[in-house]
Amino acid sequence: MSIIEVVVPQLSESVSEASLLEWKKQPGEAVSADEILIDVETDKVVLEVPAPAAGVLVEIVKGDGSTVYAGEVLARIDTAATAAAAPKAEAAAAPTAPAAAAPAEKSTTIAAASPAAAKILAEKGLEVENVAGSGRGGRVTKEDAVNAQAGSRQKAAAPAAPIGVSLDGRPEQRVPMSRLRARVAERLLQSQQENAILTTFNEVNMQAVMDLRKQYKDVFEKEHGVKLGFTSFFVKAAVAALKKYPIINASVDGKDIIYHGYFDIGIAVGSPRGLVVPILRNADQLSIAEIEQQIADFGARARDGKLTLEELTGGTFSISNGGVFGSMLSTPIINPPQSAILGIHATKERAVVENGQIVIRPMNYLAMSYDHRIIDGREAVLALVTMKEALEDPQRLLLDI
Repeated sequence: MSIIEVVVPQLSESVSEASLLEWKKQPGEAVSADEILIDVETDKVVLEVPAPAAGVLVEIVKGDGSTVYAGEVLARIDTAATAAAAPKAEAAAAPTAPAAAAPAEKSTTIAAASPAAAKILAEKGLEVENVAGSGRGGRVTKEDAVNAQAGSRQKAAAPAAPIGVSLDGRPEQRVPMSRLRARVAERLLQSQQENAILTTFNEVNMQAVMDLRKQYKDVFEKEHGVKLGFTSFFVKAAVAALKKYPIINASVDGKDIIYHGYFDIGIAVGSPRGLVVPILRNADQLSIAEIEQQIADFGARARDGKLTLEELTGGTFSISNGGVFGSMLSTPIINPPQSAILGIHATKERAVVENGQIVIRPMNYLAMSYDHRIIDGREAVLALVTMKEALEDPQRLLLDI
């Protein structure tokens, strides 16, 4: 017997603990080197824990949902054993199959559900194949089994809303916050308590940007392999304003103001785990194409839980786009230790007055929340006006004026 240990990977300095999600293997099952055994959720990212070597998983030390720390032992693998030589954990936890059930059918049922889920389904008299799993690869989780009802096939949970609540009667369901959700709640509350938040608004005519995008979007996508969106224009406009009014790009540290000589822009992205804000480093040095490529990459990896801790750390200013969900107006909350955040919204055709005439224009309402402790209304309003002017005349961004 040659036993090696599976341990919690190194966490960042700002993360003290993490939570285990669901084990993908059970004791007695063979594992391959570098095969992912379980995901570890921190308040920022989900880390994958691979098998350090091939062998048989002989012991799980920490079960699903456990709180763990860096370097802590999660499981043990026998590198000298084979799967046939070790007992299957599922066999002990699986329900007794009906006499008429064929062995192959029994094996399929066990493989489709976690041991805890299989036990719950057996107690309810339900078959695994009648329950849609929300786990990786369609695996039925304990939560799926708890929510399963006789006579109906559950729908797999949508990524953005994993908790399904029955509408029959007056039910209630208590579920723990994910570490990410709890951390977001903590930081937003901290922002409200520690910052003197004020929000200023303006409107911007998006016609020039829309015309420019329409004219070049096809050749842009062909040349750069990414679609030309609107966010890159907002990023460029924000950088122009931050250069002109450096206090908007500053942060508070005790009784000091820290002015940043760089422009790291956080882009708020929705993910199945909640809101994350990956950082566009040195945004002032990026082209429109590079910004669009990074944003597309952030969005894809946020959905897959593949963003790294480094990509979610830092930032001097943030942009939140509620417009993708149809928001008309909002007051975004500052992401500490930053001092300001730009909220952009849905562009809609509206009646506006130009040169004494009522005309229809594609308008977007901008909202910038700022920390009034260090940013005066004058700087905040003028910074937002600078963004408006840049967006209504995007050639200014090319000429840096």
